[in-house]
Amino acid sequence: MAPRAHEITIGALARRTGLAHSAIRYYEDEGLVHPERTAAGQRRFLRSDIRRLSFVMIAQKLGFPLARIRTLLEALPDRRTPNARDWGRISTEIRGELDARIAELTALRDKLDGCIGCGCLSLGKCALYNPDDTAATKGTGPRYLMGDKPPAR
Repeated sequence: MAPRAHEITIGALARRTGLAHSAIRYYEDEGLVHPERTAAGQRRFLRSDIRRLSFVMIAQKLGFPLARIRTLLEALPDRRTPNARDWGRISTEIRGELDARIAELTALRDKLDGCIGCGCLSLGKCALYNPDDTAATKGTGPRYLMGDKPPAR
């Protein structure tokens, strides 16, 4: 049976998104798309699922985990094509998260050439920035890269 005009097969969805059939089935299992089934059990996707799965791919490239992507997609209408307002809400929400991540990465990048508070004390600088491994009093790991402030010099 041929799909109706607003429906596409998994093969058509794979061609449009560049995803393997197995990836599309995985995203279905994860609740990111919800195809209907024909009487013969074949999946039928909405054309709007092209956009949904494209968003999944972009969000994953931006480092968002599937659980977060699922939460974002739950705000979209399931059986109608998301409109510009729908996508605008999502982009506004993730923009703040991306801005925070960019700020965090920028600060991390800017601190990489100095002491990171790891406690190695193997560099000449460590004796200046982390004398006697004072960063250890703040906990384990690279304390200054994790947000702790080194003591004022």
